Amino acid sequence: MTRTRTASGPLSLARTIVLSASIAMTGALTPVAVLAQQQSSAPDPAASNGAAAPPAPAAPAAPDTDNADLAKKLSNPISDLVSLPFQFNWENGIGPLDETRYILNIQPVMPFSLNTNTNLIVRVIAPIISQPPAVTGGVPVSGVSDILASFFLSPVTKGSITWGIGPAISVPSTSLPTLGTEKWSGGPTGVVLRQQDAFTYGVLINQIWSFAGNPDRPNVNQMFIQPFFAYTTKDAWTFTLQSETTANWQVDGTNRWNAPINGLVSKVSSFGSFPASYQLGGGYFVAHPDNGATWKIRAAIVILMPRKK
Repeated sequence: MTRTRTASGPLSLARTIVLSASIAMTGALTPVAVLAQQQSSAPDPAASNGAAAPPAPAAPAAPDTDNADLAKKLSNPISDLVSLPFQFNWENGIGPLDETRYILNIQPVMPFSLNTNTNLIVRVIAPIISQPPAVTGGVPVSGVSDILASFFLSPVTKGSITWGIGPAISVPSTSLPTLGTEKWSGGPTGVVLRQQDAFTYGVLINQIWSFAGNPDRPNVNQMFIQPFFAYTTKDAWTFTLQSETTANWQVDGTNRWNAPINGLVSKVSSFGSFPASYQLGGGYFVAHPDNGATWKIRAAIVILMPRKK
């Protein structure tokens, strides 16, 4: 979703966001590690009588979540994993010259246990965009787009169905008209999904309206809907078909809808001492605004930091 050339300012900001997120999370998190087995030896009365003491049994190793379980949790937008995704998108067909827009989405996910029955899942999307000219004779721009924060209250359940609801807030983060709205917006968000055997399927949705900001800019009235279907193998490969459709209710006709169909393949492996998921895929826009993207390529790395028990 991007122009392959990115300004140094946005990249420096990206590094700052990443460093801040890492510092914020490391105090409450620990990397997944397999503990070494320990030998325990207690005095044996038989030893004082000259009998050989039997070898002490090894203490069992601490249980570890295997990669397939981690891969399945990643298919759940409101799982109990703390994760730090970096999603790189190249969207092609932008503007009058059909150029490329580049978007780096930094998307930390932070779960909190409110009590034994309820979790709060906080999802943040901070897009850093390099945008080609939107009109003939225009200039390219780069910077941070509006930041979206979603808060899901989700009941703890052992069943196959998971759901969560809460508010979503869009924070204006730029005055550049092609990168942001200059409006504070908010509204409800929700997700419901089912995980059964190797399959995960569900939908995430939000609707936001502007309530403050630059009065000279158009109001925001936008819906986002993300249906998804994923299949995870025993060796931690995940194959996903999904969409990230937006509807701008402020406009009519073909400019209202932006609807890509995305196919993605991911594999859970490691990133240093942390487990991580590596993803590659692409999408085709079955509906898009004038001068909007027609197809895209996506690559992502998701660094996983399961919560300390």
